[in-house]
Amino acid sequence: MKNLAKMASVVGVAALMAATAMTASAETTKLRIQTHHGPEAVSGKLAAEYIANIEAMSNGEIQVEMFYSSSVVKSVETFDAAATGILDCDFTGGGYQTGKNPAFQFVGDIMGGYATPYQQLSWLYYGGGLEAAQELYNKYDMELVGWWVGGQESLASNRPIRNADDFKDWKFRSPPGMETKIFAKMGASPIVMDFTEIFTALETGIIDGADASSLANNLGMGLYDISKHATFPGFHSMPSDHLACNKNVWDGMPEHHRAIMSIAMESLALRTALTVEKANAEAAAELKANGVTLHAWADEDMAAFRAAAQATWPEFATTPEAKALVASHIEYLTQLGLVAE
Repeated sequence: MKNLAKMASVVGVAALMAATAMTASAETTKLRIQTHHGPEAVSGKLAAEYIANIEAMSNGEIQVEMFYSSSVVKSVETFDAAATGILDCDFTGGGYQTGKNPAFQFVGDIMGGYATPYQQLSWLYYGGGLEAAQELYNKYDMELVGWWVGGQESLASNRPIRNADDFKDWKFRSPPGMETKIFAKMGASPIVMDFTEIFTALETGIIDGADASSLANNLGMGLYDISKHATFPGFHSMPSDHLACNKNVWDGMPEHHRAIMSIAMESLALRTALTVEKANAEAAAELKANGVTLHAWADEDMAAFRAAAQATWPEFATTPEAKALVASHIEYLTQLGLVAE
């Protein structure tokens, strides 16, 4: 009996040691990620869904501390915060980094290019875009994991914006980059400010309008509590929000964690396009009912904007990386018949 008890004790210790070894071998990735979207906005909820998905698919091996509404650093500083280790990943967009290299314009917001998010995503995954963009991100010690593209954005305005003539002397919030050049050419007065400052700037009259986000996101931010005019469907801007991670952190992750995050981004991209399309339609109905005027631009006015935007691309492509990306887009857009004649 003593021998049996001793054997049982040995087996128990061995089992405990084996379980401990298995626990120790489980690989954990802990990430700190910031987005500029608020948790209550459509895109904020989609970001939360992405985080929940990668945590579930990794069986809890990927653990994320998520920061919304640029609560750690300003939106434009998120990329550098991730590159330097203050954060691990940047869930904003490449358009914020045009001051670093104008090439980021052509992975952040191409402007006057693709008509739908599906066309834009097809360039990334089937037009050589991911490989071209990755060279740019790697240069700054970051890894581009993927895009999520909601579709054409809508302008919010305190006065009608029915066509390009209404841009004259229109003071509006603009993200940094090429957009300021395009709108200035058309008579507007773009003012670059952080995403989180838009509501107050509209409320206090510093600006007459804003290029912020989709119609639904703008509604979620409360912009149409102040601004009673919007462009819809949009035409001017279809930014690609990105997930980009510190290169050393990314390379140090287990391969299956990287695969989970990359593939989940493709799911997020599809869900974003579908969700925003539905949310925009619902937002449009709500805004009309509440007295907000939606301005649908005529085809010829949209064509004029597209021509002005595409004419500005070469002016902004002043680095080898930017020139390479513009050439890639032009080649793909030509195949799709979307290059302005």
